[in-house]
Amino acid sequence: MKRVGVIGGGQLALMMADAAKKLNLELVVQTPNRNDPAVGRANDVVFASVDSAIATGILAEKCDVITFENEFVDLEALSVLANKGVCFRPRIEALAPLLDKYDQRCYLRDLGLPVPKFFNIDRYKSAQEKSLKSQVAELGFPVVLKARRHGYDGQGTFIINDFNELLRRLDFENIKSPRSQPLFLLEEFIPFERELAIIAARSVSGEVVAYPVVETQQEEQVCRRVIAPASLAEEVVVEIDKIAQILLNSLEAVGIFGIELFLTVDGKVLVNEIAPRTHNSGHFSLDACSISQFEQHLRAVCGLPLGSPALICAGAVMVNLLGYDGEREYQSKLENISKIPKAHFHWYGKTESRPGRKLGHVTVLLDNNNREQALAIAKSVELIWYHN
Repeated sequence: MKRVGVIGGGQLALMMADAAKKLNLELVVQTPNRNDPAVGRANDVVFASVDSAIATGILAEKCDVITFENEFVDLEALSVLANKGVCFRPRIEALAPLLDKYDQRCYLRDLGLPVPKFFNIDRYKSAQEKSLKSQVAELGFPVVLKARRHGYDGQGTFIINDFNELLRRLDFENIKSPRSQPLFLLEEFIPFERELAIIAARSVSGEVVAYPVVETQQEEQVCRRVIAPASLAEEVVVEIDKIAQILLNSLEAVGIFGIELFLTVDGKVLVNEIAPRTHNSGHFSLDACSISQFEQHLRAVCGLPLGSPALICAGAVMVNLLGYDGEREYQSKLENISKIPKAHFHWYGKTESRPGRKLGHVTVLLDNNNREQALAIAKSVELIWYHN
C-alpha cells in the first residue's frame, strides 16, 4: 500500500483523504493545527508548520511520495530534501516559477501564453514615484495590486482607482511586510465578460487530461459559485485546453493544476493565475464526475492510470458556503439545502467560523446545461444560507 504525504491539513487534504480510501492508499498530513479538517481523516499526522523542511523530512520517512495542499512552503529548503531523493509531485522545479505571482506572470509570458500587462514593484520609496507614475500611465486606472506571495481568497489583492490610493496602500503594506520579502505585482485591470477556470492533470508518463471548462463567479474576490460546464464557443474551449496542455507539459508537472482565466468582452482569453494543486473551481467533480479532482490528483502522483474527467450529468452548479456575521444556524440551513433536488453538500468541519471563510460547499446536479437555471439554483442555495 502506498503512503502519500500532504503538506497542509485543510479541506483540500480532507477531500484527498476520502479519495485515498477509495484507492486503497494511506494519507499522512503535515499541519500545525490539531483542529484542521484533514487531521481526523488522515492515517497519520506530522504536527508542524507547513513551511518546516525539518518536519517535511520526517514526513518523507513515513511516505512514498509527497504532494501539496497549499503554496506556503519553503522551496529552497525542500530542494535540499529533493536532492537527497525525496519524491515530490509536482516536483520542486515545477513549483519554482509559480509560487511568486510576478515570477508566474513572467513564466507564462515567456511561454507565449496570453496574460494581462504587468510590472514588478519592489519595496516602495519616494524616489521611485516617477517610474511608478510611468508604469501606471501605461496600465491606466483602475489597476490591480497583488501581493507576490501568500495571497488566496482575495487576500493581498487590491483594486486601486487613483495614484494617491496606490501610494497609501504601498506605504501601509511596506510597514506590515518583512523587509526581505518581495512585495507587489502591479497589473492592468481586465474588464472581463466572464471568469473561467480549468482543472487539468498530468501523469508521470506525460498524459494530460482536463475537466470541462467552468465559469467562476467571485464576490469581494472570493469564489462564490461555479457553473460546469461553462457555456462557451467551441474555439474558446479548444484554446483553454491548449493553454493547459502547454503549461503542464512545459513544467513537466505531475498532479492536478487549477488554471484561472479571464474571457474579455471581445472574446480574448487571458490567464489570470495558476494553482499547482487541487482547486476550489474543481469541487464540482466530487459529485458531477466519475473521477473527482482529488482522486485524479492521487492517481497522478502515485503513478496510477488517469481516469476520465467527463461529466456524468448534463451540468452542475457548485456554491461555496462562506462564514458570515450574525446568528449562525448552520445545521438547520444545511438540512434545508439538502432538500433541494440533486443537492450534495460537503461540510469541512472547521472549528472556527469567520466572514468569508470557506466552511463547505454544495453541488447541485442539473438535467441540462442552462446557465440561467444554474444561477437561479445557486441563488436559492445562497438565500437559505445567508438569510437570517
